[in-house]
Amino acid sequence: MRIILLGPPGAGKGTQAKALAEKLKVAHISTGDILRQNVKEGTALGKEAKDYMERGLLVPDELMAKMLKKRFSLADVKGGFILDGYPRNLAQAKTLEEIFLLEGIEVDWIVYLDSSEEVIIQRLSGRLVCSKCQANYHIKNMPPKKEGICDKCGSVLYQRSDDKAETIKKRLEVYRKESAELIDYYKDQGKFQRLDADSEASLVLDQIAALAK
Repeated sequence: MRIILLGPPGAGKGTQAKALAEKLKVAHISTGDILRQNVKEGTALGKEAKDYMERGLLVPDELMAKMLKKRFSLADVKGGFILDGYPRNLAQAKTLEEIFLLEGIEVDWIVYLDSSEEVIIQRLSGRLVCSKCQANYHIKNMPPKKEGICDKCGSVLYQRSDDKAETIKKRLEVYRKESAELIDYYKDQGKFQRLDADSEASLVLDQIAALAK
């Protein structure tokens, strides 16, 4: 099963992708994970990306595409995958299609996790991130066992600066503008499914998993 998960920030793409990959026994592919791994391992692409990041710049699409191309060439992808965090716009979608064509990959479903602004703000404004291992928690929905401390590695948790309510609203506005063409593009391919992601995570997971049957 090969699924692309789309949706606004806070819709639960990362959470659902990890759970779905475990449930279906397929690879979980996250652009954030790929980027961090390349930087950590000091690959040529990672060093190039780190240079941009240290200057406070976004990693260019062309560089991210090279990392994705390498990731999709690995053996574990052949058994299926869940992709989250990419594409974010029409140009990236076309780049992804080129990679898939090269690797002989055909996607089964494009799933859009639709979530309301109210729920997204509630989720993101309460999010906590580990300063070391980047594990995610939530003040209300998934608090750590010890306040402010990561359960997994014992490091300090923090709130990202872009997880403030006003910043979230701006991020959603940008996302909607960038994703409008992307959504229309995938709708035309006949493999598009829109799901209500305001529901409980377990219910949303079951709905996505049902597509794999």
